[in-house]
Amino acid sequence: MKRFGLFGHPLEHSYSKKFFLEKFQREGRSDCAYENYDTENIYDLKQIVKDNPDLVGLNVTIPFKQDIIPMLDNLDDISQKIGAVNTIRIHRQDNGKFELHGFNTDAWGFELAIRPILRPHHRRALILGTGGSAKAVSFVFRKLNIEHFFVTREESRFHYCYADLNANTMKAFQVIVNTTPLGMYPNVSECPNIPYEFLTHKNLCFDLIYNPAQTKFLEKSKEAGAFIHNGFRMLRLQAEKSWEIWNEPIYV
Repeated sequence: MKRFGLFGHPLEHSYSKKFFLEKFQREGRSDCAYENYDTENIYDLKQIVKDNPDLVGLNVTIPFKQDIIPMLDNLDDISQKIGAVNTIRIHRQDNGKFELHGFNTDAWGFELAIRPILRPHHRRALILGTGGSAKAVSFVFRKLNIEHFFVTREESRFHYCYADLNANTMKAFQVIVNTTPLGMYPNVSECPNIPYEFLTHKNLCFDLIYNPAQTKFLEKSKEAGAFIHNGFRMLRLQAEKSWEIWNEPIYV
């Protein structure tokens, strides 16, 4: 049996387990299982790996994508550049010891999800939030030569804060990506505090949240005329990339 799982908190919103269980059933993989490891304590990680000797790989979600890095033995080039990890591959040795290798598949999924819906005028972007997912989005925008800034709740010389957003900023930044958990199930009535009334058909509003399929952020953006997209395709793409990483041959 090969066991995989999702590590983070809260996990009640996540489709990862459902996605992989359906994948295993569809592909006839009776030798695979996927579990949720819901914990608020990041230091549970190594005990979970130790207690489950058939555990091969983990997906990592909020709030651990950045804080987990010091607990890992190795990072791939992309996760080093991003500064966030959402996939762990477990290398086990015959003596019972193990190594934890970190990867970032969020950037892979986001790039493939947003590329087809970008238009020539989508040259500047605002990223709502500054967590691990926001860093992956920033990595992709740098790759695509899209100028971008983060939006935070606190005032900063380096970021916009929500109070800075007005008609001019909404016009100046054609792409807006929500990387915060605001609006995620079960808190579906929440949304980032941006001036939606200044959005137009020229704006692309992308929400990394996929549960619910249309968040309050997307609903209000659509009402203002913006083109909207949720994070479900990104989820599927990054999950398949995780699967690929977990099943690569290990060379010692």
